[in-house]
Amino acid sequence: MPINLKTPVVESREQRLGTVIGWEGSAEELAVESCFKRGGGCGGQKARRVCELQSPFTQGSVCSEQMVECQAGNVRDAVLIQHSPIGCGTGQVIYNSIYRNGLAMRGLPVQNLHLISTNLSERDMVFGGVAKLERTIRDAWERHHPKAIFIASSCSTAIIGDDIDSVAAAAESEIGIPVIPLHCEGFKSKHWSTGFDATQHGILRQIVRKAPEKKQEDLVNVINLWGGDVFTPMLGELGLRVNYVVDMATVDELAQLSEAAATVTFCYTLGSYMSAALEQEFGVPEIKAPLPYGFEGTDAWLRAIAKQTNREEKAEAYIAREHARVKPRIAELRELLKGKKGYVSTGSAYAHGLIGVLRELGVEVEGSLVFHHDPVYDSQDPRQDTLAHLVDTYGDVPQFTVGNRQQYQFYALLQRIKPDFIIIRHNGLAPLAARLGIPAIPLGDEHHVVGYQGIVNLGESILDVLAHKKFHQDLAAHTKLPYRKWWLEQTDPFVLAKEKQAAQAAPRQPAALSSSVRRVGAK
Repeated sequence: MPINLKTPVVESREQRLGTVIGWEGSAEELAVESCFKRGGGCGGQKARRVCELQSPFTQGSVCSEQMVECQAGNVRDAVLIQHSPIGCGTGQVIYNSIYRNGLAMRGLPVQNLHLISTNLSERDMVFGGVAKLERTIRDAWERHHPKAIFIASSCSTAIIGDDIDSVAAAAESEIGIPVIPLHCEGFKSKHWSTGFDATQHGILRQIVRKAPEKKQEDLVNVINLWGGDVFTPMLGELGLRVNYVVDMATVDELAQLSEAAATVTFCYTLGSYMSAALEQEFGVPEIKAPLPYGFEGTDAWLRAIAKQTNREEKAEAYIAREHARVKPRIAELRELLKGKKGYVSTGSAYAHGLIGVLRELGVEVEGSLVFHHDPVYDSQDPRQDTLAHLVDTYGDVPQFTVGNRQQYQFYALLQRIKPDFIIIRHNGLAPLAARLGIPAIPLGDEHHVVGYQGIVNLGESILDVLAHKKFHQDLAAHTKLPYRKWWLEQTDPFVLAKEKQAAQAAPRQPAALSSSVRRVGAK
């Protein structure tokens, strides 16, 4: 289904891709149930639907607006206005820390985020917040003189119906820079990854050059977050330059997206929308290959880039050198990690890559929790089917769960597997694992595991965290979990979702369901 840049509102992941946030089974079962394995794509149709488990409540998560906050808010010479109550801006504290650390890792000048909240009050919710938004845009221009201003909507502004599109258009005419409305109200989508798409949608519509004067044949767009600069040396071996977007990019770097020779990403969850749109609307080829994790994925990824940019000989020489360099150390790590059991809890495409790397290291992986599942990516190309690549290359994962980061479910998931360690991106689940005596590797730098060196990096990180196993066992011996005995005895983390479905099928059962929900909580 073509991406539509004519409308200011991006289609949600549920509409485009059939995204689900509740499912359990094996990785192979999910791959078969999803689009690619059913016959090589969706044939140009919209999202392929996967049967979804829907829990009766959510213990905690994040929303699309927060993803806009950490994407558009991270453009160095722009300002993000959050048209919302001040509570929606609480993430500015942690995102500012991450932003500053990311700039330092990349060797860029360290600065603070330029985020402003319109601070909507109860009065504004009754009478409207348009006047506040207009004033805030002028304040942003006078304070920072940015090259672009983004406006993030919120649940509140969607409820009261503030017309941010008209305000943005008028302001753009007045101050002469792009003023970009981003429709990312939290209740619009059940998974926060739609917020990535909303930011990229606005950039594609109003910042990317529509008719570039020239093509930069040695420039590759890399869609990423805040990680260290691992792609510059990798692609430099092929004589290519890197254009990192969206986080920590400048407006000019975003504008030149249409001039690149190709687009890649470390994770299709993050990069699927922008890379597909760049190919569709601007003729910038999207690299369609497994992601650069483990030998198989990195080999295929480099060869696909080399083929697109006519650098096959350089790629083969680099691949051979890197194999020879890292394989002796990987053989040592496999011996040291023999018999160890790991568990991956991250975003979906990223988790598929991490599991592959663990299996390269000889680590057993019997289970994983991914925070959502896209049955298909925007290109609908089977070469980007990271789940099928995992299953076909490294084998099945018997306990493969989709869930949006719910602590009350995580307990039963870990009890099923009893891993020696977990790998995690969103650290809200790590304290629960620690209370069970399980150490966590928090991958704050998402590029830590990319490429050939990434296999070594992960193996050494596992050794480091296993050295703290005794500390976590002591912690488990002296702490308790905030759940009742009934819930701790459950082996099915989706028992509440299944009771809900049973209650909907049999109207006489709702009282029993609500009783079960009460039993989950603390005494």
